[in-house]
Amino acid sequence: MIKKIFITTATLSLFLFTGCGQTAPDLNGINSGKNNVSDATQIVGDTVTIDENKYGNQNSADSSSNKYNSSSDGFESIYFAFGDYGISSAMEERILKDAEVINKSGASKIKIEGNCDEFGTDEYNYALGLKRAKAVKDTLSAQGINANRMVIVSFGESNPVCSSPTDSCYERNRRVDLHLVK
Repeated sequence: MIKKIFITTATLSLFLFTGCGQTAPDLNGINSGKNNVSDATQIVGDTVTIDENKYGNQNSADSSSNKYNSSSDGFESIYFAFGDYGISSAMEERILKDAEVINKSGASKIKIEGNCDEFGTDEYNYALGLKRAKAVKDTLSAQGINANRMVIVSFGESNPVCSSPTDSCYERNRRVDLHLVK
């Protein structure tokens, strides 16, 4: 009888301590359904590294006087809903105006910068910034702008134009800025 109890207890302990098999957590959120960054690898080839010290962010020192447009060179910033990277119908007209600015400019490259508010992980915001920049690039390409002239960059949450803890401030940070690379 004692042998039976010992074997039963040992067997139950074995199951208890080993638990069920689990897969390793997906650090990028690809399979978790939370971050939806599965297509981030598809746009990696469209990105370049730009030396910000060489070209500079022309509006970083004066973002307060240019409240709702942090783009430069005649471009208008494109804004997005929380967690979204689709171009809204309200922003389509701005992209058309930006396409006209590109056509009139003599610049060989246009830098498209994706930005996010502070919500979400660094990885999520970086991927979301890339998706936003890619969406603007694709829309400009559909307007006849040569894709080879455009480079995309994601700043994630690291390039805010506003830091107040208000909804209107967060909305201003969910944007894509455009700049001519001279």
